[in-house]
Amino acid sequence: MTCVFVQFRCQPGKTYEVANAIWDAEVVSELYSTSGEYDLIAKVYIPDDADVGHYLSDRLFAIPGIVRTLTTMTFKAF
Repeated sequence: MTCVFVQFRCQPGKTYEVANAIWDAEVVSELYSTSGEYDLIAKVYIPDDADVGHYLSDRLFAIPGIVRTLTTMTFKAF
């Protein structure tokens, strides 16, 4: 599995709704609210046989209230 971190910027006033929808999708292993440019960050494990872009687009990015995302690929855990 490949681990990626996805940050979400939400429409004003929609962060909790977006967070609940992300969690209900049962795709993320961890989900946190954050300060700064993005409102949420999620840790997602992508199956080895899945395309990262398609996997995230199909399962998360169509959630209403998401304005922008930033996906960070990981390579090695220390």
